[in-house]
Amino acid sequence: METNTSIPEDLKLAVLERIKPTEAERKKLTAVQEELAEKVRAASEKLCVPDIFVKMVGSAARGTWLSGTHDIDVFISFPEETPRRELEIRGMKIAREVAKHAEYAEDRHAEHPYLNIIYKGFDVDLVPCFRVASACQLKSAVDRTPFHNEFVKARIKGHEDEVLLMKQFMRGGGVYGSELRTQGFSGYLTELLIIYYGSFENSVKAASSWKPGKKIDIMQHSEMEHTEPLVIVDPTDPRRNVAAALSLNKFCMFIDHCREFLKNPELKFFFPASPLPLEDREILEKLEIRKSSQFAIVFETPDVVDDVLYPQLYKMEQAAASLLNEYDFSVIKTGVWSGKPETVIMLELISGTLPNVKKRIGPPVWVREHAEKFKAKYEGAENVFGGYIEDGKYVYEIRRKYPTAKGLLEELLVNSSLGKQVHQSVSEGFEVVENAEICRLKDPDFRVFLRKWV
Repeated sequence: METNTSIPEDLKLAVLERIKPTEAERKKLTAVQEELAEKVRAASEKLCVPDIFVKMVGSAARGTWLSGTHDIDVFISFPEETPRRELEIRGMKIAREVAKHAEYAEDRHAEHPYLNIIYKGFDVDLVPCFRVASACQLKSAVDRTPFHNEFVKARIKGHEDEVLLMKQFMRGGGVYGSELRTQGFSGYLTELLIIYYGSFENSVKAASSWKPGKKIDIMQHSEMEHTEPLVIVDPTDPRRNVAAALSLNKFCMFIDHCREFLKNPELKFFFPASPLPLEDREILEKLEIRKSSQFAIVFETPDVVDDVLYPQLYKMEQAAASLLNEYDFSVIKTGVWSGKPETVIMLELISGTLPNVKKRIGPPVWVREHAEKFKAKYEGAENVFGGYIEDGKYVYEIRRKYPTAKGLLEELLVNSSLGKQVHQSVSEGFEVVENAEICRLKDPDFRVFLRKWV
């Protein structure tokens, strides 16, 4: 694999032209940040909450945000000695006071509550936090974010464009975003890669040769062992792996994306063509070509945030596959798609139907006690076709209880381990849609997912 070829400068400039915020965008962002900070300070005074600091964090505060993204993170910082319950109550009161000026507001919950608002077109998180002395003395997980902010700001100056290129490149490869839905690279992780390797080009070339277990320790202060595919020791808290949310699949997808890009650097690696929804005719054609069995488990999407929903959906995906395997169905692959109002768990099987007959193989005849118990259980029993000896063992042919995958899923899926909210939704009703019946599912986003699926 050749990695010494330079990435054309005109390609980088063409990408930056599309993703770098304009001066007008920057001015608007700065103005909105200042307004929000002032509103937090005014709210804390009105509510008689003293000693509150306002901190702007995240990519918007570090100059590493992509044009067209309108996210602002406002941290409402309380003294370290503040009782946790008081922080939650007073922090949310301040946030709700600010939200009176917003177009939309929604309560959210990570380790503790925070408020998400839409303010002048910007997606804003108002997050209460503790003002701790160092990231090693956290009282809450969000307390480390201001330390991330300061670490990056002190080192990223002059390299902001490199971060923008890397973020868009990761977006193009479908690996950007550390939320549990995506299981990819966070913005902070992306910035650390640029700080460590020095540029977008160096990072891509290095990543093309990564292997699971790759470790990067910028400050060289951690001896801790991690088991994740990629370990990026948090420079502000050596106990933490910044890449902990990155799945093995997304890690490998990124490596592959880097390799293919280096072979032939093109704009498409940053801006891939958007796939079109799969038409009914195409679904039927794919089914005919693949000659497998396709199943879609359809149920109402639970009303919870993605970081709660997706771990449960992945758990259900595994539970459905395990159930099918347990009853002798061969699963080729599984997938998850979620929208409003429905969620779909996709399953592809070698066949959705098995013979009615199933072999039960017992112990060798000479293992007398166990062999006689086995024979007594099946000889003359209902739904037994017959018995014989094969390779020295008793064998009985019995009637299979679930000869179809659809029947098995409809009867036993709800008894599987699915996660609280997903289990509740599935218990209230679900449908197993098979093969050509999938054409009944018309959501355009699902049809895009389906194109990638087949």
